[in-house]
Amino acid sequence: MLLPENEAHIRLDKVQREFRNGCEAILVTDNANLYYLTGRVFSGWAYLPAAGEAVFFVQRPVELAGANVVGVRKPEQMAEWLRSRDMIPGRLGLELDLLPYNMAERLRKAFEPLETVDCTPALRQARSRKTEMEIAMIRQSGVKQTEVYSRIPSLFTIGMTDYELDVAIEHLSRQEGCLGQFRISGSSMEFFMGNILAGENADYPCPYDFALGGKGMDPSLPVGASGDEIKRGMTVMVDENGNYTGYMTDMTRVFSVGEVPAEAQRAHQLSIDIHDMFRREARPGVEAKVLYDKAVQMVADADMAGFFMGHRQHAGFIGHGVGIEINELPVIAPKSHAVLAEGNVIALEPKFVIPHVGAVGIENTYVIRRDSVECLTNAPENIIPLED
Repeated sequence: MLLPENEAHIRLDKVQREFRNGCEAILVTDNANLYYLTGRVFSGWAYLPAAGEAVFFVQRPVELAGANVVGVRKPEQMAEWLRSRDMIPGRLGLELDLLPYNMAERLRKAFEPLETVDCTPALRQARSRKTEMEIAMIRQSGVKQTEVYSRIPSLFTIGMTDYELDVAIEHLSRQEGCLGQFRISGSSMEFFMGNILAGENADYPCPYDFALGGKGMDPSLPVGASGDEIKRGMTVMVDENGNYTGYMTDMTRVFSVGEVPAEAQRAHQLSIDIHDMFRREARPGVEAKVLYDKAVQMVADADMAGFFMGHRQHAGFIGHGVGIEINELPVIAPKSHAVLAEGNVIALEPKFVIPHVGAVGIENTYVIRRDSVECLTNAPENIIPLED
């Protein structure tokens, strides 16, 4: 356990309150969830009863020891240990949205509960309301990411491709302490360091559930920079990895070489206006879909709907939770059932794609406070020139 004792108990209690009406205990093995509960990643399982202390069954590293730590080689040994102490639950929660089928069946056979249920929603809901320690770690990432973004113009030279700029930003990010880990949930989502979209590449649809895509450098990873030269009149949208502490910020800023057309400038300002609306109106108790609808109405009033959240392919959301993973709860989307709560950390990204110019719009990471919204990504929001 690397978390302070009080912090560990706060997180355990949050998870237990989320699942105790649905099952008697849960088994956790996903890396992000184990990190949330303990402050470290290990190979094994956390057994959480509906009340009382957790038990940690560890396969690797073998030297881990401490209170409530039990070394195991295989999952069946967990069931034997719990059975010998009369701790086998009748209704067991498993991360069925994350576990491979074979492992889920193996755990069912080992524990022989009367019923197994999916505990993934309970874990995601508990993680969606950050503690002050988590917020401080996200804030620290935001400071680092803001510093890196401030130095992007110094990395650019005329004739550079989007890929070359991407590599330069990634290099700087790593030098400044970026962990290089971009945790993301979802079976169809894949690891990458970040997204640089220059000019027409911003309009290239990709298969992943991101706000915008890009062609990428290879069909095996069809997202982001395409290797095309950055030319005058293009926008360059930077959405890079913000994980410096194990908790990440998500920030997008737009750069350009020379002036961009008035339509792109107008769309970019509209994105900033949507952020202003969010800062005024996002409070505990507000429905996420209400904020989405207000943003869409602002876009419609400005006659920009055809460019909003993509042009050839449109994303169905404008914001999402962020923390250990880049895609957490709540989601700001038209069919979202989420109601904002104090401690939610949300990345808002109302973006536009202007044909023949590129992507515009900003993304900031916010904390929902009791009566305000705190921004954790305080970089300039205007379109930033890449040359003097």
